[in-house]
Amino acid sequence: MTSDSETISPWAPGGWRHRTFQAVKYFVYLALGFNIYLFLQQETATAAHSGSSEWTVTSVIAMFSATIDTIAWVVLLLLFELETAVLPDEKLVGGTKLSIHTVRLLCGLLIIFAAFGYYAEWIALLDGSPIVGSACELVGQDWSLMLKFDDFAELSATNCDGTAMVNLTNLDQVVASEFTHDAAKMLASVDLINAAAWILIVIMLEIEVRLQLKGGVPARVLPVMNTAKIVLYGTLLWAAVYWGFRGDFLDFWDAALWLFAFVFIELNVFEWQNEIGAKSHEEITD
Repeated sequence: MTSDSETISPWAPGGWRHRTFQAVKYFVYLALGFNIYLFLQQETATAAHSGSSEWTVTSVIAMFSATIDTIAWVVLLLLFELETAVLPDEKLVGGTKLSIHTVRLLCGLLIIFAAFGYYAEWIALLDGSPIVGSACELVGQDWSLMLKFDDFAELSATNCDGTAMVNLTNLDQVVASEFTHDAAKMLASVDLINAAAWILIVIMLEIEVRLQLKGGVPARVLPVMNTAKIVLYGTLLWAAVYWGFRGDFLDFWDAALWLFAFVFIELNVFEWQNEIGAKSHEEITD
């Protein structure tokens, strides 16, 4: 029989709560990896109705911004997991440290490119001119109908008649109802705000990780960083809720998973801070 002092805490490595925490965390990471496939499917279908006759780097980034964004974020997430929870501090030096930071920089550039894609998509949806007459006159001329944001169908005799239609002038031969156009513009703006908030969070985490490797975040800086994080994560939560009510399930599901994932990263950082604090206390007492 073991005494109470010898009993392993359920939160200690090897404890059942710790094992459950790890299992949930890696399930969320795996689900985010699967979302790459789901976004690729969705954006491939959207691209087929985009009406684009020429493919350029800019148009590919705009069309597949969510897929590119998710790939970069999954890699970035795994790198943060390595640095904050898997690799010990003494291993985060030399070539290992340089490799992690180099790949993270490349992921950061991809995320910025994807944010540019969200911006381009938002700009493309801003302008629309009312269609004079009936949209049914355009049937058979390779026009597409926007059903909702990122969801298109071929304009046909069965879907051309309805509420007032607008021609999305920044897209090639695409029409939409006024309601759908307004909803799409709002969703595009939420995408852009969400992307900007995530970029700021990554910048803050990058700063925090580098400070951790140098001995910890200064006490005077920590309250400012925590306040900024509350604002940014609050913005992301608002975006997720908005998508839940106004967008589609995939956007809501993806946003919720990312919030969960970065809660785990924040917990990793918090535990890392405690470890550094404990080591500093031991060094002082010794």
